[in-house]
Amino acid sequence: MKKNMICIVCPMGCHLTVDTETLEVTGNTCPRGEKYGKEELTAPKRVITSTVRIKGGIHNRVSVKTNDAIPKELNFKCMELLKDVELVSPVKRGDVVIKNVLNTGVDVVVTRDM
Repeated sequence: MKKNMICIVCPMGCHLTVDTETLEVTGNTCPRGEKYGKEELTAPKRVITSTVRIKGGIHNRVSVKTNDAIPKELNFKCMELLKDVELVSPVKRGDVVIKNVLNTGVDVVVTRDM
């Protein structure tokens, strides 16, 4: 069986076809597309972007993101953790908000100074 998808690794947006049995990828124009196609079928991952509350900042929320992709099935659990986070200004871009979120080895970090 074959699965069709659009690669999101770069702006090219290649239309990939992945054989679900052999994991052979076609339609990619670069090696990153092949890696993405295989990973998307076997262990999909996503970078999480969100905001958390902050006291004493110029806004009442500050943007955060995971510094690498986490397994897609953990997205909602990660968001649940973030809804209870409240930081205190000042924070710097790159400051760790949650270290090793959900035991993934990935940190949630602040994306702007405030």
